[in-house]
Amino acid sequence: MEFHSTLHVWLTVMGIWDRYADYVYRVATGAKRRRMLTTPVAVIIFFGLVVLFIFASLWVDKWLPFLHFGSFSWSLGLSVFILVIGFVIMFWPVIAFFRTKGTPVPFNPPPKLITTGLYAYVRNPMLLGLFIFMLGLGVLLGSLSLILIFTPLFIVLNILYLKAVEEKELEKKFGQEYLEYKKRVPMFMPRLKKRE
Repeated sequence: MEFHSTLHVWLTVMGIWDRYADYVYRVATGAKRRRMLTTPVAVIIFFGLVVLFIFASLWVDKWLPFLHFGSFSWSLGLSVFILVIGFVIMFWPVIAFFRTKGTPVPFNPPPKLITTGLYAYVRNPMLLGLFIFMLGLGVLLGSLSLILIFTPLFIVLNILYLKAVEEKELEKKFGQEYLEYKKRVPMFMPRLKKRE
């Protein structure tokens, strides 16, 4: 009995995500006015979640002081290095999106699948850059909870979202081209050796 109720909940949740993927597809391929109205809302919600995760980690650090480490002579230099790498990886692909007359927001994407630049190595370089940036921020703030809890949790949630919504929507939009790209290029971690 418990298995059937768990299965029912799982199927209901997947149905909701499938409907949301269909919604994203309809907006992304629909009227320009609707895309332009939806895009800033999506940006605000996404970066609001990022800020929420950062502030949640600071709150946890305050209540569990052992998750906060002080400033070391090396931590500022290391954090700046990590932050710069994350920032560059996060914003470099934005240029490719604007060149193709689209945005990084799934509601207002470019008209063609981008597979060059950083996208030739990973399918989600902007998110990879954001994850690195959050780790750098954790080092800068001396927050073990941001480094060890909230950034990994944010990564897992993004992977689940990408699998449940974005990849389905991209398959619908670009078909076989996206499926081949997905086989060839990893989600986040670039391959050290080129695939034959």
